[in-house]
Amino acid sequence: MNFVYDMVVFTNVKKESVEKLKGFTKEEPKTVYEEVRMKKNGATLILYTSGKLLVQGNEDAVANVSEQLHKHGIGEATKRVVFKKETGTIIGSDESLKGDTFGGIVVAAVRADNMGREKLRELGVADSKKLRDTEIVMMAKKIRQISDCYVKSILPEEYNKFDGNVTKLLDKFHVECAHNLGSGTHVVDKYPGCTIGDVSVEKAESKYVEVAAASILARESALRQINYLSKVAGFPIPKGSTHVKLALHELEERKLDPNKFVKTSFSNVKEFFKHKKVL
Repeated sequence: MNFVYDMVVFTNVKKESVEKLKGFTKEEPKTVYEEVRMKKNGATLILYTSGKLLVQGNEDAVANVSEQLHKHGIGEATKRVVFKKETGTIIGSDESLKGDTFGGIVVAAVRADNMGREKLRELGVADSKKLRDTEIVMMAKKIRQISDCYVKSILPEEYNKFDGNVTKLLDKFHVECAHNLGSGTHVVDKYPGCTIGDVSVEKAESKYVEVAAASILARESALRQINYLSKVAGFPIPKGSTHVKLALHELEERKLDPNKFVKTSFSNVKEFFKHKKVL
């Protein structure tokens, strides 16, 4: 594959260290979570208030700047992201909450042409797993301002009507999101059993900037759904599926209907409620 757009993420970076770098042109930050934004020879540096630094641009420029950061002992480099070279209009789609015990599911899609892709890259779009919740919220707002987007979000009660057939549900929602954005090559972040999309590839969020943008929108919508369920439940709803037993106990203690908060087809939910006759 031909890759031309590169990104390296550094963590634990201090503002004063970045500002001491020579040869960079300073620019105005584009979000309230950006502390520093600078450019040099085809590479852009974006430092977030979280201490995370994104270095992005063409491959040679990113390599040179990353070497300079290493030389000065600035931060710690994490996983490299290299986006695929694209032409024409692309619609990227991704989902969130699929593996979470609490919450339903969210699928999002983003459509971009060559100019739109450049705007997403300038924004610093990366796989949502590499961004903090505060960064996700502001990034999602910016993505909506510069791209055509569509998000499908359903709560657990509707999710549970599919009786655990998550593949059928994802197929339906990915197609719906892409269809609502019009024409374009549909790229899907591949999931088990995926049979839809013009292109379906695993870890597409680290290869296509549109899918990376969709992953941010999906996660931002997932955060809003979890916050909503927390307000309804009256206690903080946990993310993921590892540390959820106390929250399941809380549902029981408060006599809340699990069908409205959790995926009842999940094995940990079935195990917890197997003797309680509430599912």
